[in-house]
Amino acid sequence: MVSKSGFAGIYPMVYAIFDSAGRLSADATRLQVKAMLRHKVHGIGVLGLASETNKLTLAERHELMERVAEAAGGSVPLAVTISEPNVAAATAFARAAATAGAHWVILQPPPVRGLPEAELVRFFGAVADVCPLPVGIQNAPEYLGIGLSSEGLIALVRAHPNVVIAKVEASGLAIDRLNAILEGSVDIFNGRGGIDMIDALRAGAVGIIPGAECFDVLRSIFDDLSAPGGDADRAAQRYAAILPLLVFLMESMDTFIVYGKEVLRCRLGLGEIHQRLPASPATPFGLYSARRYAAALGPL
Repeated sequence: MVSKSGFAGIYPMVYAIFDSAGRLSADATRLQVKAMLRHKVHGIGVLGLASETNKLTLAERHELMERVAEAAGGSVPLAVTISEPNVAAATAFARAAATAGAHWVILQPPPVRGLPEAELVRFFGAVADVCPLPVGIQNAPEYLGIGLSSEGLIALVRAHPNVVIAKVEASGLAIDRLNAILEGSVDIFNGRGGIDMIDALRAGAVGIIPGAECFDVLRSIFDDLSAPGGDADRAAQRYAAILPLLVFLMESMDTFIVYGKEVLRCRLGLGEIHQRLPASPATPFGLYSARRYAAALGPL
């Protein structure tokens, strides 16, 4: 696979882990990042949906970004998702991301339901034109409730050359259609926890932004599919082994966060996980399942 932007591979999204006082846990953040580096991820993501960015204050978003950047130390590219509500705030956060050491940013649409697509294109374009870093667009209406059509994305890319990545939450079929429409003008990263990983890559995606619970396995799958001398059969076997966990987690975004954190807790040997409300309470069966999957994966 060929990346025009220079960014590709597995970019696990750091979970926001809270301590008993409800504050972001510096230790849990550092342990996540160090485990990612130890397992040779291709990049790291922060402040996406798995980071519960919608539950963080502006100060906490800066805090988490800066802690991740410090722990990563520039060892791999850092992608920072920006979810600010207007052009000025998004631009300011993009500049802060550049100062912190980010390599590219992912813009989420502003939380304005019913916004005409032309206005959404104008919003993204206004930020991209002054952003000091390469820009990706998170186009995930299934989770965010707002997004661009393929035509809107094409119009944005053609008018604003700093937009070089589309971050989607899509099936392999949808990525194949999107890639054909975009004609390779931008790189595509997929999410969905990695559940569509192999089909997404075969359809033209250059990378996956999953959660932080099984990134080591996903990284090995990616390398087997893309690196010279890789083993596609081994990749398929590893993917088949991890797929039940991904299906379990991707029932909903809330499930993904509650039980993905539990899998990560077990694998990293963290203490009790404290959820920030609103969050669905973990059930005994859900915890049993998450811990069973974690035991099968082993420690990070």
